[in-house]
Amino acid sequence: MAAEEKKGRRTRLDDIAARCGVSISTVSRALAGEKGVRPEIRKLVLETASAVSYALPASVAGKKVMLVASGAAMIDYVRNQFTLYVLEGLNARATALGIELAMRPIADKGDEARVVAEMRDDPSFGGMLILTVDEEDMLAAAADLGKPVVLVNSDDPYMRLSSVTPCNRSAAFIAAERLIKAGHERILFMLRPGRRTIERRLEGWRDALQHHGLTADTDLVLEVDDWLPELGAEAVTRLVRKKGLTFTAILTAGDSLANGAVRGLQAMGYAVPQDISVMGIDDLPQSAFLNPPLSTVHIPMRELGATALDLLRDMMLGLAAPRRRVELACHLVERGSVAAVRIPAATAGR
Repeated sequence: MAAEEKKGRRTRLDDIAARCGVSISTVSRALAGEKGVRPEIRKLVLETASAVSYALPASVAGKKVMLVASGAAMIDYVRNQFTLYVLEGLNARATALGIELAMRPIADKGDEARVVAEMRDDPSFGGMLILTVDEEDMLAAAADLGKPVVLVNSDDPYMRLSSVTPCNRSAAFIAAERLIKAGHERILFMLRPGRRTIERRLEGWRDALQHHGLTADTDLVLEVDDWLPELGAEAVTRLVRKKGLTFTAILTAGDSLANGAVRGLQAMGYAVPQDISVMGIDDLPQSAFLNPPLSTVHIPMRELGATALDLLRDMMLGLAAPRRRVELACHLVERGSVAAVRIPAATAGR
């Protein structure tokens, strides 16, 4: 019975990849007729697919994809360029695939209704990418479109829609653990709340503290109204002047706030990292040029865009079911803003 079930089930991309000795992504590109696959490899993949009666997909070249960007994404585009690099990855991948991207910014519910109607009624659109949108009304409407949809830098808590994000929780865990290994036990976490992706980073900070037997006190969470560096500086300054230094390190949910934290501490006469260590998350290019250069966790921003379009492409070809949540790995970038905890002279050697 087991042999019959195996024989009868649909051959998957990984089966063809194993037979050909190549990666699944190579098989996918070869079947889709994309550039960048050697002729002999493409021939082998196509012959193998034919031999196992794999239904060859049509090419997505010439298809249109609607890219819906939230107001938050466009504000970010102007301020710190996270969105810029995601869009660079999307555009480069679209060019390679021969897909036309049509951007539609949304600022309110009226915009949301208009783009959903356009997507539903225009047969030239084969799929939709939604960038940095958490609103339930928009997600529910997109889930009912009947066309492939992928969320970029956000996720659907009900898993009606596929999504691609960085692994935000592990990114913050990696950052916090680096500080803990440097001897820091009181680590302030600074964030602008409101998005699920940022909540995952807060959870990662808590995970690391609890993993090492430390308490994630509520007084160690500092919320700001926006991601502007000057607001981060103001928030840290107010906190220190009111309560003093109740922490030895700061981890921020984004590099822009880390930049502000460093400015605020230095303006009060503290040295970074000698007095206070500061760690960011994002690895924006400008972070390498701060004084001191910012230690951070690298978020694969361009790869977010490229991976999201790859996933949407596979969905348009009928190759990606059921819905899935893809998280990309992040890694630590060591620079100059983190140091070991300084032990006061009065207690050293005790």
